[in-house]
Amino acid sequence: LVQLIWEEFLKLIKEEAGSRVVETWFKAVCLIKWDKNNNTIHLEAPNHFVAKWLQQHYISLIKTHLSRLLHVNNLSLVFICNSQKIETPRDIIPASIIPPNINPSASTSLVARKENLPRVRRSSKRDLTHINKNYTFDSFIVGPNNSLAHAAAYAVCQNIGRVYNPLFIYGGTGLGKTHLLHAIGNEVKKKKSKAVVRYQTTDKFTTEFINSIRLDKTHYFREKYQKIDLLMLDDIQFLSNKEQTQETFFHIFNNLHEQGKQIILSSDTFPKEIKGFQNRLKSRLEWGLVADIQMPDLETKIAILKKKSELNEICLNDDVANFIASKIKSNIRELEGALIRVGAFSTLTNQPITLALAQKVLLNLGAPQKSGVMLNDILKIVAKSYSISIQDLKSKKRQKDIALVRQIAFYIMKKLSFCSLQVIGEFVGKRDHSTVLHAIDKINKKIEEDASLSQKLNNIEQEILMS
Repeated sequence: LVQLIWEEFLKLIKEEAGSRVVETWFKAVCLIKWDKNNNTIHLEAPNHFVAKWLQQHYISLIKTHLSRLLHVNNLSLVFICNSQKIETPRDIIPASIIPPNINPSASTSLVARKENLPRVRRSSKRDLTHINKNYTFDSFIVGPNNSLAHAAAYAVCQNIGRVYNPLFIYGGTGLGKTHLLHAIGNEVKKKKSKAVVRYQTTDKFTTEFINSIRLDKTHYFREKYQKIDLLMLDDIQFLSNKEQTQETFFHIFNNLHEQGKQIILSSDTFPKEIKGFQNRLKSRLEWGLVADIQMPDLETKIAILKKKSELNEICLNDDVANFIASKIKSNIRELEGALIRVGAFSTLTNQPITLALAQKVLLNLGAPQKSGVMLNDILKIVAKSYSISIQDLKSKKRQKDIALVRQIAFYIMKKLSFCSLQVIGEFVGKRDHSTVLHAIDKINKKIEEDASLSQKLNNIEQEILMS
């Protein structure tokens, strides 16, 4: 169960901070223990530098998301580094524990050095596919919302490079596009073990290309991708406005297609609607089949919950499954997250999963597709409570009183709405996610020091929940 919670946490962090942050920092850390009696999470880091960096830059995100997944308040963190315990009740790490031979500015060399990452396995040829073996066609629930995409994906596996090439799958976040891509990869490797298969996120593809330019090895980069039998590129929309990377991908695409190699792409929108793309590249994305994935209906969501509960050994009755499926309106990722929260709370409190327990755990879970309405409600009530206009809160004004109330709004929005930092920042005056994160961190510290502020915010939160 601890591993499931950590995997769900990594998904949330990826949405908040991006895949590069997850790959560079969080993938080097693991959750090793949850002490429910002392409300303490134990995290193992490869070295003191990684622990210090995470605490200085991401402590608020770690506490916020783990608290929600475990359904607790006032969570404490303990980092374990080389058998040394580092307690962090106030989100700081003592300078005395950092070995004198570690230079904090040398982040790249420290993270990259193999001796500092003892738990990372050496890559094998099979690892180079980047395929998650847990995502298969057997674990993919088919419904009216995804039947075309599923059928096309399965057909491609039977005859790669000859039907639906390229296959372009599009749909909203968390609806199963990535699962389907991995399922294709697993199926192809099962049928043709010698096939060169590679799944890659567009973010990693871009980073790899940039590094090849920096090292003057672009020819090696192209050669590697031109030798692939099945290339799957996830979230292709992130190539938007990256002209040089688009140019390189264009040539890779042409070369693979001419050789009869299979190309599968995913995006959050239809090819023609992707902004910042070359027209010639857009046209190629539609050469094969374009299939969409939509939000599943209630019956499909219940089937997904049943399947996930079986895989995770969570006892789920029909009433609870129906409640969770009805509660979650946004995407499958939120659906799985809600199931894990309920399962975690049940295990940690030694209570059976009942409808009452599920209602308690998911009490404040808002419907993401109505997040704009929820955020607007929060902003109205916060503004009214402090006699400040919404216009001022959304403005660029930096007066101390306005800035404080704006930070309070950020804090409550993140606590009650389940929206990402990017969505919240965009809603309140098109601000960056780092600004929101800084505000949340600041209010967290103020609450610890000021009991009256804590009480006032509790009252505001209750008014929002009752509205």
